[in-house]
This record gives sequence, C-alpha cells and structure tokens, in this order.
Amino acid sequence: MPDQVTVIGSSTVQHGPENDRVYLMHLAGTDMPEMPDRLAALAEEQGYTKVIARVPAPALDGFFRAGYHVEAAVPGLYSGREDGYFVARFLDAGRSVDPAAVLDRRLLLDGPSDRRTGPPAGFSIEEAGPEDAPGIADLYAETFATYPFPIDDPDHIEGSMAADVRFFVVRQGETIAAASSAEMDPDGENVEMTDLAVRPEFRGRGLSAALLLAMEERMAEQGMQTAYTICRAGWYPVNRLFAGAGYRYGGTLINNTQICGACESMHVWHRSLRGFQNP
Repeated sequence: MPDQVTVIGSSTVQHGPENDRVYLMHLAGTDMPEMPDRLAALAEEQGYTKVIARVPAPALDGFFRAGYHVEAAVPGLYSGREDGYFVARFLDAGRSVDPAAVLDRRLLLDGPSDRRTGPPAGFSIEEAGPEDAPGIADLYAETFATYPFPIDDPDHIEGSMAADVRFFVVRQGETIAAASSAEMDPDGENVEMTDLAVRPEFRGRGLSAALLLAMEERMAEQGMQTAYTICRAGWYPVNRLFAGAGYRYGGTLINNTQICGACESMHVWHRSLRGFQNP
C-alpha cells in the first residue's frame, strides 16, 4: 500500500508504513507553533521511526525546540527569496545512522558539464498528456521495484497531471523511451525535478540530461524560481546528472525513502531558475 497524503490543520502531510515516516510536504504558517509536535505525535501513534518536514526559514526555531535538526538546505526555495530546509526527527536512533550515505567527492570536483543539448537524432521531447499515462506508468513499473507514490498507476498519473505536476516524455516514434516529472509549488514558485526513468535499451544516449534541460526551460517559463531534486544517495549516475547540470549539493536525508526495494538515504540538489540559462 502506498503512503497516503492527508491534511493536518491546513498543511499537507504524507505518511504510511511503506516509508515508515511522516513527511510534511507543505507547511501552512497558521499551523505553527503546534505542527512539530503534531507530526511527532502522529509518528508515535502509527509506530513510524522518522519525521521529515520541508519548511521555510521562519519556522526553524519552532522545529528546533521540538527536537528536529536540519538535514538539507535549499537557498531561495520559496520564490527565490526565502531559504527552505528539510528538518528531521528520528523516533528510532538506529534509523538516524547510515555510514554509506556519503557524497562522492567527484561530484563536487568535476563541476558542471559543458553546454547541454536536446535529444539525439531520432528522438523528440514533449510534455505528456493524459493519453500517455498508461505508457508512463508501464515504464515506471519496470524501473522502480518500490516508490513513495503509486507512479505505476495510470489513474495516479492522470490525477497528478490535473494538479500541479507536469510529465515529460522522450519518444522514438510511438515508443516512450524515457519520462520524468516536474512537481510545481506555484505558491512557493519552486519545482521538484523527479521520476526520471529511461528504458534499458535506450540508456547511455543522454536522454536524462535532455529531459532535465527541457523541464528546466519549461519550468522557468512557468515562473518557477528554484528547482531541486531528492535523489538516491547511492546511485552515482543520477547524482552526476544533476551536478553536471549546475545543481548544488544541499545535504542528505538519512534513511529517508523506500525506493527500489529498500529504504535509502537521499541527496538534495538545487539550482536557481531565475534568468535561466543553459550551463
């Protein structure tokens, strides 16, 4: 069963046994100062071992007083002006440790790649529509053994499209060779770049980089000021993709996400889209 998204007060929260956590996805200012304790109480009631919250800088003191600490930071997350933070509280000390969750120094030393380009000859990129939901869901089902959201369900993908999530696909003829999504926060003018997947037979052709560039261009047009991603700490290629695209490392969420069959730590990367230019 995938984790559920619910509302506490006026804030949006995801929780469930799959990820064994409570995740505050959107904090309404009117829910402070009670929210940190309400999240922890929900986790204790359900037997979860972690609470993670994405919050703006003014909320930090309230979370610190409730025993949370910063795991990652995204400068200018909110409208390009106010910094955002991922703060965590562990209800099981064992979950707070992951010796393998270290940043590969090559990602910092190499720096951004040369100027990126679109897809190779024979491929095209476009924003997906509801008619693409079954094909996208099929690709995700093949790629991810487990995932925090039911992205292998066409109905979920269609519902997301009707909200503030934009899906993008790379096509070769009628075949969806790769897909990705951009989860917009219109109020905060930020976007999470996520759900990147490429069919095995099409890997190694730069499709992920082309998709990311297409998403950045489109999101900048939509008025998004800051882009970020939460990606598997142990998977070098996806971290190299974002580092090479000019994203900066923001921190690591320890033992945070059930993905591909295991609970993994996740690196946070971010970049400004203000006056977006292809690096």
